[in-house]
Amino acid sequence: MSRKPWDLAFTAEPEEVAGLRNVMRAHLELWGLHGVIESAQLCVSELVANVITHVGTGTPTTLAVSMNGTYLRIEVHDPDTRVLPTLLAADPGSESGRGMALVDAVTDRWGVQLRAERKVTWCELATDLMSPDGHGGGSRVTRAEAVLTLSGSLKSPYAVGFGRGGVAVVEETAIDLIADLLHWLRAHGCDPDLALDRAQDHFEAEAVQEGSQ
Repeated sequence: MSRKPWDLAFTAEPEEVAGLRNVMRAHLELWGLHGVIESAQLCVSELVANVITHVGTGTPTTLAVSMNGTYLRIEVHDPDTRVLPTLLAADPGSESGRGMALVDAVTDRWGVQLRAERKVTWCELATDLMSPDGHGGGSRVTRAEAVLTLSGSLKSPYAVGFGRGGVAVVEETAIDLIADLLHWLRAHGCDPDLALDRAQDHFEAEAVQEGSQ
């Protein structure tokens, strides 16, 4: 799966935060990174709130999201290179001063880069990906994608995206492949129904195991 970097320019206003969180969720669902959605949304909220509080409401800001290896990287760019985010030991009952502490708690690393005309506050979240272009569903999902690609029905099983229409196309391709495999089994003297039952047993057992982890 190709996870291309993207960015979104916006004006730092409190009312923008909900929309940015929704955009982040949509993109991470598209990328199949469901496990880091809540942490990523929290990081967006806190990094933008930090700009609003310490740089000022109405500041032209940019949210940039990319993959750094198997890590999800979130950046917030703003034009003030003088005000740097700091990690404060805020009182647990305090309603302010906890932003970067929360970011520090849910991310694997974070920092600040100063550039010529802006600063970049960034953080990175570990994903369950085995490779940057891989999937979080494990080796079986990776193998299934390879089979779908080799089938020739699609240049890439995810070329049409993860919207409802894209998933429907991939689903039909997968169903056709399963039917082809059943025909192959029968042609070689095997019982297709027995094979389906065994496959279902394997799937359910592995699903239970994944759920218990």
